[in-house]
Amino acid sequence: MAEPRLDFVISVRRIGKPESPTPCAGASFFGTIGGHPMKRVFGARLSPKILVLVIVSLLGVLAFALRSELTTTARPMAARPALQPPRPALSPAEESYIRALWPIHGSVERSTMRMSLGQIFYKTEDLSRAKLKIRVDEALLNYRRAESGLRALEPPASLQTAHEEYLEAVRLFQQSAVEVLKMFDDGAMTICLPLTR
Repeated sequence: MAEPRLDFVISVRRIGKPESPTPCAGASFFGTIGGHPMKRVFGARLSPKILVLVIVSLLGVLAFALRSELTTTARPMAARPALQPPRPALSPAEESYIRALWPIHGSVERSTMRMSLGQIFYKTEDLSRAKLKIRVDEALLNYRRAESGLRALEPPASLQTAHEEYLEAVRLFQQSAVEVLKMFDDGAMTICLPLTR
């Protein structure tokens, strides 16, 4: 196969282009309209007056921004609200009370979860009536043990209110278990699931 001639390739590339003897020949970068020189900027023509006006405007904006930055004093930061001081460490009496309360609380928490899940599983028919009764009986027994354990504790004065509230909550759990057990005595198998707070 014969290679194309170089002069033929160059002439083909110039088809449709005006012939210019030098690279600078052709339309001038500066043109005139009505005798006034015009400068081409991105394909548009700008007169020197407009160009000077744009440059002066940009310099004015730059000067204003620079002046406002340099003369602006540091604004004081808004004062943050004072944080509450951290709670002091537990006293030895509070710590011993909490250590004694912890196993009781764990038992109450586990019993509550087992009874609640048992009621849900019963409602979805994943747990039999007999197994639900066993769970409720165990929960009631644990709630009664927890109440007697709580009565045996002597809370410090700072935790007395919390102790009374927790004791009342355990009594409400006992009452809830008793209500569920009534369902087994009545034979009515509708369970109202307790609302949690």
